[in-house]
This record gives sequence, structure tokens and C-alpha cells, in this order.
Amino acid sequence: MSSRALRQPLSLRLTSGVFLAIWCLVAAFPIAWIAIMSVKSPVDAYDSNALNVILGPATLAAGNGVSVLDILFGIALIWGMVRLITRVVPGQIRSYCAPGQEWVGWVIGVLVSLLVFLLAALVVLPAVLGVLNPMAGALGRDVLGLTTEHYRTVWIERGFINNFRNSLIVTAGVVTVSLTVGTLAGYGLARSGSTLAFWILLIALIFRALPHSVLVAGYLPVFINSAEWLAPILGDNAPTLYGKPFAVIAVLVAINQPFTIWMLRSFFQNIPAELDEAARVDGCNHFQAFRRVIMPVMWPGVITTGLFSFLLAYNDFLVTSLLLDAQNQTMVPAIAGMFNRETTTTDQVVAVAAAVSIIAPLFFLVMIFQRQIVSGLTAGAVKG
Repeated sequence: MSSRALRQPLSLRLTSGVFLAIWCLVAAFPIAWIAIMSVKSPVDAYDSNALNVILGPATLAAGNGVSVLDILFGIALIWGMVRLITRVVPGQIRSYCAPGQEWVGWVIGVLVSLLVFLLAALVVLPAVLGVLNPMAGALGRDVLGLTTEHYRTVWIERGFINNFRNSLIVTAGVVTVSLTVGTLAGYGLARSGSTLAFWILLIALIFRALPHSVLVAGYLPVFINSAEWLAPILGDNAPTLYGKPFAVIAVLVAINQPFTIWMLRSFFQNIPAELDEAARVDGCNHFQAFRRVIMPVMWPGVITTGLFSFLLAYNDFLVTSLLLDAQNQTMVPAIAGMFNRETTTTDQVVAVAAAVSIIAPLFFLVMIFQRQIVSGLTAGAVKG
């Protein structure tokens, strides 16, 4: 069939384009707007004139602004980081990592990319611009009001970095446990032809449909009384799990595991069973065939599933707010507490800066793993 016959009519293309543009506007506007508000003084951030919010005249009058040169260098830095993450890092991983060990390369690549970005944005760029701006004339004069004071306030003075650390602990635990159990269970169920596999999947689906509050209520007495139950084993030093990240990890894994198993099983079903048979003929046992032959092919599916697990743990509010104490609170409930507690416009802008802060890791992950996510979703859509 020719490409001309497959081409959509103009009316359909226009209609779909208009709906897509409206959706992008509705979805992107609040993110862009709070990002602008977070770098303005409270007077500008809550000004009724949208142009004042964007340009920040009060912020600029207070001596906080950026020049045309600052904006150009900032755009160049962001563009360079995107190129580094999307082009250089994947190529280096393919060149230097052995098959089956790509995850080590991704961990190192993510950490190095983050370190390079922070070093360039916080140390190198300010030093270079501090020298160039006085010599650039009109290009070095501040034209746009911008301040990072609210970010310093929320991260340093308000201790938001502790909430960020707690979120990393919870998400890392959930993703690690979910993927470890999910890959083994998904592989076993995909290769099993018994009726028991069908009933396990059906029970998992029913379990996934339960409200999260039901699971929290069921686990709550266990966590509260955990010190008494563990005392015969650990003695007087037995810990109370209530209020600790381990409690949240256990509940979120219980919530997420059925979805992980179903999704990974679908990916494993797309891999021909002949690969297992060929590996067994070459002398591998079942686990060696799984680790050395199947998993290298499965990486796009594992990364896609891991991203969904990450989002569940990273964005969770109900479980974390009910099971964690104030010292171990993650970012999402901490931000909700800021908006509910603060009343002045300054405190509200600080809370907005905290809300913007939690978006950055999500964009960072999607940028790094965009190819694996697209290929994983495409593979999962073929069969299953």
C-alpha cells in the first residue's frame, strides 16, 4: 500500500493537531507557571498582571536578575546536558559495558551526568559569567528578574534535603524489590503453561484493584506492634517499624508488585522460548539462561517497568503520609504540609519552589531512558 493511501486527510490532521496543542497547553502551563513563580519575589509571583510575573520588575529592582548573556549561557548548558544524556552516555555504555552489565553503566552515567551538571551550573557558569558580564555592555546588564533565594530557603533552611533523601530511600527500595521479584515471577509465569499460573495472575490483578487505604489499615497493627513481635529475636533493641521507610517500602511493594508481574510477564512472552532452549543446549541451566540470555534482551521492558515503579513510590501521598513520622517524611507529603501550614506570600512561594524541585528528577530520568522507554512500551504493546 502506498504512503499516499495511508496519509490522513487534512481535516483529521488539523483536528488531531488542535486537540494535541490544547492538551499540551493544559498540561504544560501549570508546570511552566509555577517554575516562573518560584524564581520571583512574592510581589511579582502573585501579581495580577501576568507580564509582571514573567518579567519580575520588583525582583529586578531588588538587585536579583539575569542578563541576556546569562540566558544564552544557561540555554547552552541545558542543550549540552541534553546532548550528553541522550547521545554520549548511551554510546559510552554500549562501548564499555559487557552484555548483561548495562545497569552498572547506567548508574555510573547518571551519577556522572548529575555531578557534571551541578558543577557546571553552580561553580563554573557563575564564575565565567561573573567575568564576562561586566565586559559585555548591554548584553551583560540584568533584563529579567530572577532569584534562587526561595530554593536556598526550602533546601537549606527548611531541611527539604532530608525529605529528598527519604524519597530516594523509599523509591530505591521499592524499585529494587519490585524488579527483583517481578522479573523472576514474570519470567516463571510467562514460561509456565499450568493453570496455577493463570490463577496467580488473576489473584494478583484482584489484589492490585484493592484501595490503598485497605492495605495500609491491614499493615498498620503489624508495624505498630513490630517491636513486641521482634523482641524474642532481637531482644530489647527490637525496632518499631512504624514511622520508618521500611514500612512504606513494604506496603508500596505490596501495592505495586501485581502490576510489575503482569507487565514483565507481557514482555517475557514477547521473547521467543527458542532462546531459552538454545541456551540450555549450550550448557546453561534455567537461571543462567535467564541471566545471560533473556535479561540482556529484556532491558527495555525492565527499565520501563522500573520507571512506573519509581513513579508510584516517588509520587505517593497516602501511604507515606500515614506511615511515616515527621523526621522520615518524603517530599510529596512534606510539600502538602507546607501549603497547608504557610500563610504569608513568601512562605507560599517557598512551597512553590519545593514543588518545582520534585519535577527535575522526573525529567532527568525520562531524558536518560527515553529510548528504552519507547522501545519497551512498543514491545509490550505487540503481545500480552
